Amino acid sequence: MRKLPAILWLTVLVLALPALAQTNASRPNIIIILADDLGYGDLQSFNPNSKIPTPNLDKLAREGIRFTDSHAPSSLCTPTRYGLLTGRYPWRSRLKAGVLPPLGKPLIEEGRLTLPAMLKQQGYATAMVGKWHLGWDWATTDGKAAAILPNGLSNVDFTKPVANGPLTRGFDYFYGVDIPNFPPYVFIENDRTLGIPT
Repeated sequence: MRKLPAILWLTVLVLALPALAQTNASRPNIIIILADDLGYGDLQSFNPNSKIPTPNLDKLAREGIRFTDSHAPSSLCTPTRYGLLTGRYPWRSRLKAGVLPPLGKPLIEEGRLTLPAMLKQQGYATAMVGKWHLGWDWATTDGKAAAILPNGLSNVDFTKPVANGPLTRGFDYFYGVDIPNFPPYVFIENDRTLGIPT
């Protein structure tokens, strides 16, 4: 039962592809759900004896395609997201181990082909909802690198756009957070923060 909050919050990373109306009815909808800390046996569609009811996810699995033989070269959030979106081993990025820190710089290089960019080339509309954790270029109030200050606040200018996030890596729309359990505690829609953290 302790995994339920992690399943629901730590990442409701949903790539709703297409998120907007599509013009070609023969093109299938693609939805990828990535949840941090979710075990293979936690969903009833994979384990009928699971203690957690998952009727909506079970219906998606029953009516769609289930991938049952995938492997993760790293069982952490940042490298998993990098591998899923780029199709590359995470250790081929500049991050050789671990995860990006709060306010980390973008991990997916500019110009790197991503899954959502490939789908856009095929006429799909792309969206992501949930936890990004692949870095941004945060504008700052002092011109220095974005950082968490000793007083717990940061030098981020939350009135300015957040650059080089999901919109520049292939998504048409984004709503979510950078890292939900670390500052800055702020929701982001596309490239704008929704409010200023206090």
